[in-house]
Amino acid sequence: MKKKLGAGLLVLVLAFLYYYVTLPAINIHESGFWFFLAAVVAVILLLYAVKKRIRSVYEFKSNKVLKGGVFVILAIGVVYAVGALLSSPIVNANKYQKLVEPEERNFTEDIKEISYDQIPLLDKESASLLGDRKMGSMVDLVSQFEVSSLYSQINYKGQPYRVTPLEYASAIKWLTNQKEGIPAYILIDMATQNTELVQLDEGIKYSESEYFNRNIYRHLRFKYPTYMFDQLSFEIDDEGTPYWICPVKKFNIGLFGGQTIGRVVLCNAQTGETKDYKIEDCPQWVDRAYPAELLTQLYNYHGMLKNGFFNSVLGQKGCLQTTDGFNYLALEDDVWVYTGVTSVSGDKSNLGFVLMNQRTMETRYYACDGAQERSAMASAEGQVQNLKYEAAFPLLLNISDQPTYFMALKDGAGLVKKYAMVNVQKYQTVAIGDSVAECEKNYEKLLSENGIASDGASTGESNTVTGTIKRMAQAVIEGNSHFYITLEPETQKITGPDQGNITQGQTLIFDASITSFPEIIGFNEGDTLTMEFKLGQPVCQVVTLEGQEAADAEESQTPEEEQPTDTEE
Repeated sequence: MKKKLGAGLLVLVLAFLYYYVTLPAINIHESGFWFFLAAVVAVILLLYAVKKRIRSVYEFKSNKVLKGGVFVILAIGVVYAVGALLSSPIVNANKYQKLVEPEERNFTEDIKEISYDQIPLLDKESASLLGDRKMGSMVDLVSQFEVSSLYSQINYKGQPYRVTPLEYASAIKWLTNQKEGIPAYILIDMATQNTELVQLDEGIKYSESEYFNRNIYRHLRFKYPTYMFDQLSFEIDDEGTPYWICPVKKFNIGLFGGQTIGRVVLCNAQTGETKDYKIEDCPQWVDRAYPAELLTQLYNYHGMLKNGFFNSVLGQKGCLQTTDGFNYLALEDDVWVYTGVTSVSGDKSNLGFVLMNQRTMETRYYACDGAQERSAMASAEGQVQNLKYEAAFPLLLNISDQPTYFMALKDGAGLVKKYAMVNVQKYQTVAIGDSVAECEKNYEKLLSENGIASDGASTGESNTVTGTIKRMAQAVIEGNSHFYITLEPETQKITGPDQGNITQGQTLIFDASITSFPEIIGFNEGDTLTMEFKLGQPVCQVVTLEGQEAADAEESQTPEEEQPTDTEE
């Protein structure tokens, strides 16, 4: 009896150790759970064989318990294999294809022009260099802690940031510091490159670098033994409190297929307190419930499986896929994953691009033929090939209502030296600048010179001007006629957000394309115009146009205005 009790206890101890280290979810949808079951049965059989002193294959085959145990392991394997097959796209292509339903949207309506202080200028690699540099200057901390490689991108107080915790430098450093916890995290403003080490009143007690029960994965597993967690991310709420964002997998097709996110657990990194939300109830300040890799995979299911699984492998008719990279865009107080959409033929061009919300899984598609991101990066690198700078994966911006790739150009040490803007549809149009402002100015000048768009708008918002035409000149750019107009300074009246940027009597040049305003050909010098425009240097882009010809203006004058006074006579 004691031997049986001892064997049973040994099995339990081994099972607990295996569970404590591997942390499988106790859930039939978790692959690791099936391996855990098979391992437990195998250990029991091994101990039984040792107890019975089974020494030959014949003895093994003649023992009913051992044969039954092998049958159980095989049954577990068969159930797992069949479950995997029935959950796969091979038999569920239509269900996989409908996991996301992209909504086709208009680029210029959704993605407005943004100011320089909202453009994330750094990628993760550059941010990590700044973080390491900041950490190196903290003499009292650098010997005990290192910077984690997480660098989650978030929106914090309306600005794009990357945030990452510190971690213990070694097991010994953990032993001497774990009572107080990790004292700080690093916060990097992606627009200004300002790097801040945020000291905490209470240390971070739950993290990836903790051991035993305060390890964040073990802490979550013991609180939620049936939850299957996806990639964790480190974020801060609006008050700067550090949290672990823990998305919970949801399988929509069979045992193991069609993964999305069903719930989100928020764990306070300082106290270990957790809150469990349905994905639709996830707080607004959370930016990353869906990992970027999961979102791109879901869109690939949508694009590749339109005509069934075998077509996606063989004929590939109508199959679309995302390009081999992605970046992040701050939009509507959320973080969206951006990636291009291309055909599987490998023609190096994009048919459009998608934005995927990391909190809600909302997916938007924008039709826009143009170069793939890698082609645009090569085009930008070609402009500075003598310097051997490398381009970071681009962001997609709206510059003068043009879809534009924006990217940093980095030297061999990974430091940002210049910036580049590349037109998505005409990727030979490349502008380089030492600053974002200079780069945009050069880019808008190129757009104007090539007839793609008027040269730069200062705020992206429209102003209104009324005045008498002083001069009109016509030019043809790439087959399109443009009228360039100046107004009499003394009659020019301007209202709008840029009013303060225009000095009284300043001569502005207004560009009115004949394709947009064919009525412009009916006006001459001396006529009165009212226009909405976007301020630019040296040319302002006309948005709307109304006018009154000089003859009409004379007829509308009052008799008193028409008759000269005695003084005039």
